[in-house]
Amino acid sequence: MFFRSQEDILSGRRVLVIGFARQGQALARWLPTIGASVVVTDSKTAEQLKIDPADYPNVRFLLGDNPEALPKNIDLVCVSGGVPLDNPLIQEAQKRDIPVTNDAQMFVERCPAPIVGITGSAGKTTTTSLVGEILKRAGYTTWIGGNIGNVLLDVMMGMRPDHRVVMELSSFQLELMFSSPATGAVLNVTPNHLDRHGTMEKYLSAKANLIAHQSSRSKAILGWDDMGSRSLEPLVQGDLLWFSRYEMMSDGAFLVGQRVCVAGGASPDGDPHIICEVGEIPLRGEHNQYNVLAACAIAGSMGVAPEIMTETILNFKAVPHRLETVRVVNDVTYVNDSIATAPERVLAALRSYTEPLVLLAGGADKKLPWNDMILLAMRKCRHIVAFGRDGDIVVNTVKKFGGAADFVTRVQTLDEAVTEAVKVAQAGDVVLLSPGGTSYDAYQDFVERGEDFRRLVMAL
Repeated sequence: MFFRSQEDILSGRRVLVIGFARQGQALARWLPTIGASVVVTDSKTAEQLKIDPADYPNVRFLLGDNPEALPKNIDLVCVSGGVPLDNPLIQEAQKRDIPVTNDAQMFVERCPAPIVGITGSAGKTTTTSLVGEILKRAGYTTWIGGNIGNVLLDVMMGMRPDHRVVMELSSFQLELMFSSPATGAVLNVTPNHLDRHGTMEKYLSAKANLIAHQSSRSKAILGWDDMGSRSLEPLVQGDLLWFSRYEMMSDGAFLVGQRVCVAGGASPDGDPHIICEVGEIPLRGEHNQYNVLAACAIAGSMGVAPEIMTETILNFKAVPHRLETVRVVNDVTYVNDSIATAPERVLAALRSYTEPLVLLAGGADKKLPWNDMILLAMRKCRHIVAFGRDGDIVVNTVKKFGGAADFVTRVQTLDEAVTEAVKVAQAGDVVLLSPGGTSYDAYQDFVERGEDFRRLVMAL
């Protein structure tokens, strides 16, 4: 079901919100403002959620355990991103033809301003942040949020048609979406979140929803060098722009030698323009070159002048928890890459350094392949410290490829991992927290894990 004239349709309707983290809380604040009656359920208690139900006077709470069946007279179910779609309440709703949606879908349907949607297995936060900064420098009132920062429903009342919205979207959000932003970029699609989606086909299908429902007036930006992103070309109904490190594109952003260039639909006059030299990009690694190229293709498609792109890129700072240099102690550099929750992201981090590395890897596995990452780590690292619930995967993979017994150390906690890294690291080394697994075995999310790493390093 596709809701239009939403205030009229949802007014007086009874909505069940499943999951009361950041997105669920935003829904509980917003839905009563349009006249909806709200019921919230979460398996955690109010104390565990660190909320006071009295702060939500128009909401009924069912906390501490999800009900066995849907409450009576539910007209709509809204799902927080962390709730899998095999949740019994969601399955019951689908069997009863009760619409199931989420905050991202409801925002896209209602937002008065043009939206740029950005997704990908890696790089989406950096690209989203960079595009947002480019649009701000171009003079637009710009809202940045979605899977990062603000839940955009919370701030939608302040948006106007002449504003711009840059929205990061995860596969968890996209799997429920049946409308697409007018401008959508799929940066890459590589193995990730298979513990949630089950297969690459389902994961790719979720990502594809970003552009699958666009119109002939829409714009899609895809990565030419990434086979997952490139495979979505047949879904494009409007203008198509590409970004590539290896091919010159008639419409999009690309490298010519060591220069970032835009042309065609990514250029205000259609002619090629040089944006900057690769060596001028302040972010380390080839993966960040892709992020810059994607941002240029997106911003160019929206008519931003090349000189605005240049100024923003040259002054852009790394987003926290993404190859973030925390501190140098005794000539050892400590780097926080807690965002690396998949081995594919660790590969990108490893390729970003020529210095000897002490890698902190582990966490909670997402049923992803580790072989390629471990093989590269065995070539580039002085030592690996494996930590977390599934650190044994790291240890066993090193053993499988014939790594020396003293090449990898197994510990349990991040605290122990940092202590071990200090013992092994030598002057000139980089101690790199790039786990390859999620943080959910010990932390609320990768941000909390990264903050803990920063705290540990600052205490050295």
